[in-house]
Amino acid sequence: MSTPFDDKFHEECGVFGVFGHEGAGPLTALGLHALQHRGQEAAGIVTFDGEQFISERHVGLVGDIFGKNGHTQKLHGANAIGHVRYSTTGGSIVRNVQPMFADLAGGGLAIAHNGNLTNARSLRRDLVRDGAIFQSTSDTEAIIHLAARSHYEPVVEKLIDALKHVEGAYSLVAMTSKKLIGVRDAYGVRPLVLGRLDNAWILASETCALDIISADFVRDIEPGEMVVITSSGVESLHPFPPKQRRFCIFEYVYFARPDSTVEGRNVYDVRKRIGMELAQEAPAAADMIIPVPDSGVPAALGYSDASGVPFELGIIRNHYVGRTFIEPSDRIRHLGVKLKHNANRAMLNGKRIVLVDDSIVRGTTSKKIVEMVRDAGATEVHFRIASPPTTHSCFYGVDTPNSEDLLAHKHDVEGMRDFIKADSLAFISMNGLYRAVGEAKRNSAAPQFCDACFSGDYPIPPADATESRRQLSLLVEPA
Repeated sequence: MSTPFDDKFHEECGVFGVFGHEGAGPLTALGLHALQHRGQEAAGIVTFDGEQFISERHVGLVGDIFGKNGHTQKLHGANAIGHVRYSTTGGSIVRNVQPMFADLAGGGLAIAHNGNLTNARSLRRDLVRDGAIFQSTSDTEAIIHLAARSHYEPVVEKLIDALKHVEGAYSLVAMTSKKLIGVRDAYGVRPLVLGRLDNAWILASETCALDIISADFVRDIEPGEMVVITSSGVESLHPFPPKQRRFCIFEYVYFARPDSTVEGRNVYDVRKRIGMELAQEAPAAADMIIPVPDSGVPAALGYSDASGVPFELGIIRNHYVGRTFIEPSDRIRHLGVKLKHNANRAMLNGKRIVLVDDSIVRGTTSKKIVEMVRDAGATEVHFRIASPPTTHSCFYGVDTPNSEDLLAHKHDVEGMRDFIKADSLAFISMNGLYRAVGEAKRNSAAPQFCDACFSGDYPIPPADATESRRQLSLLVEPA
């Protein structure tokens, strides 16, 4: 359950896989721990011990599930896949926790998925009409049903056939009794990397998950690529028609861990460059630059470097507040922001402040932070945002409010400034963001990234959200 003052885009999910290591289960638990930022509702691991698949899936944090309670000790075998979850499709219940597993005609198949299938609702409707019995409300289960109904052999061919029927953004890891499989959608919206640990192969959402187990980064899985890992090595397949690469640019702004390297770019370095671009585009006369911790820190450092204004920790974050805090009264609920953030009064009193944050979603938290900083004695509060205004919902695996609930969808920048009560408010421009990630500017005819939450330019039509879009029947081969 999210707290009502948690005014951020929620993480999507994280996936991890190991092939060929006797400690595959414990290694997967460590990898998921490094990916905890991508999903904090639930975690699961499936292993294969040479004879059977073993599954442990639970609601909660990785450390609580696979810590001292014995779950990890049950996960025998040299091959494993794991998943951390924040629900974007389906509720927060155990039956929706991944990896999901099923016995198919060609053998067992376990799948863990990061992303969102934009035609999951119509897929589910058609599958149920055709006799499928769903055990969850997760879109990932539709992939398993499609694979189970495929007439192709073996299981890898069944999975390819299934994925040719889905639309949306996905990076997934799958496991059979003899194979570890990694796949990215043809647009490459979500990340997936390949690593090596001694003689074992690793798949992970981010490189930080390789670091925690001292694995070497090998390469990114390419958009539209499927890697099939067996005892013979890694086979690379490209079973889907190529598309223009549209990696999610918000991974650089907020989602990915700053110590990860994603698509060849160090996330921390990109965030600092975003702050430097922001300082050039929207300077402010101020005494200090203050990040909204923790996600605003790298951009604030960049803003400080470019502007020459000192960087200070004027807001201190309490790292021990979880997502399940229960507010016993309206007054405590009103004070919710202070459970996570507290102004450093001695630092702020009498100062002109530039606050730097990664984004504004509904604006409620930003408003309370401005109020908190003013109450601490700041004479001026200027807000700078390390992303363009967020005007549209994401349909690709990120839990976002409806567009109508986004502050930037309802107001222009001046209206937003008035809502949060800042002395000034500015966002980095779209071209400034693209420069920060190494592009000269955004190609409006063929954008280099998915930036739909800022532009409304959806590379994959959100089929289930568009009543007029005709859905292809699963009983007909796609053209």
